[in-house]
Amino acid sequence: MTTLFDPLVSGDLSLANRIAMAPLTRNRSPRAVPTELTAAYYAQRASAGLLITEATAISHQGQGYAHVPGLYAPEQIAGWRKVTDAVHAAGGKIVVQMWHVGRISHTSLQPGGGAPVAPSAITAKAKTYIINPDGSGSFVPTSAPRALDIGELPGIVEDYRRAARAAIEAGFDGVEVHAANGYLIDQFLRSGSNHRTDAYGGSIENRARLLVEVMEAIVAEIGAGRTGIRISPVTPANDAADPAPAPLFKHVVEQLARWPLAYVHVIEGATGGARDFQQGDEPFDYAALKAAYTQAGGRAAWMVNNGYDRELAAAAVAEGRADLVAFGKAFISNPDLVRRLRENAPLNEWDSTTFYGGTEKGYLDYPALA
Repeated sequence: MTTLFDPLVSGDLSLANRIAMAPLTRNRSPRAVPTELTAAYYAQRASAGLLITEATAISHQGQGYAHVPGLYAPEQIAGWRKVTDAVHAAGGKIVVQMWHVGRISHTSLQPGGGAPVAPSAITAKAKTYIINPDGSGSFVPTSAPRALDIGELPGIVEDYRRAARAAIEAGFDGVEVHAANGYLIDQFLRSGSNHRTDAYGGSIENRARLLVEVMEAIVAEIGAGRTGIRISPVTPANDAADPAPAPLFKHVVEQLARWPLAYVHVIEGATGGARDFQQGDEPFDYAALKAAYTQAGGRAAWMVNNGYDRELAAAAVAEGRADLVAFGKAFISNPDLVRRLRENAPLNEWDSTTFYGGTEKGYLDYPALA
């Protein structure tokens, strides 16, 4: 029987176990540059089979929150190199989650104070995190976006390609394309945020076009075996909405099956919320989604996420419903989570007041088991 603690070959990634650290935004990279604290934070958690970094912007336009890292400037790449070196020295594997937030941004975070970009000029009912003039941080409503011109989309794809190459230069073992949680690629996928009438709107095939073009570019640049992707079929995060997620995401995974990817990372239910959350008239069938992927020829590792505890995770792997299980907040407060899960040891409780922004407190000071 396969367990959480068995090794796994995932594309080009040879993983020590089947426990992944989910991407967790921590807002501790001033000027979008990872710091020595960032390196220490990830190295503390290197016993995970796979570390997935916090979401990292592929361009200045892709930034949506203050003090989140980037992957588009030399100093950012140098900062990430310190992180990857520290993780590898500790025996870990790490990929970077590549991010363009689209409309989930604020004019104060955009180049020249411009409007955020989106598939359509529809303001999200959502908030983002900015730094106020007095240095304090706060959550504020997102700014009204402008619709991307069709002629701008090749440039977006090129930004993803460049960021993937930068990730390899920074020492990452691979990348995860963030196509979930109501950010740019997800905004194109969903009819609630995509009202376009050109080749990138309307039909499911058109709405998935940007995702396919991004994946084609990244796979051509760094190889499919170093490329993963994250999707969230029904989450309402960041005002993501579509009344028919089943056919939409069936098409998405059938397209993903074209490449021998490292993994497909699926958020089940509402991100950080109810696992049984649904959009549309029927509960979402995740087993059917996985079956559609396999039937289309997909062979990547299947990673599941959202609300998994030790028992649920062990069952998912043992029963073949997942190859990898991602844990989020538990990794914030338990740098040695893999050991605690293996030994069924108690978990430290997290302090949510230190999730976003700050320094070492709530970042590096959670104790490991004696």
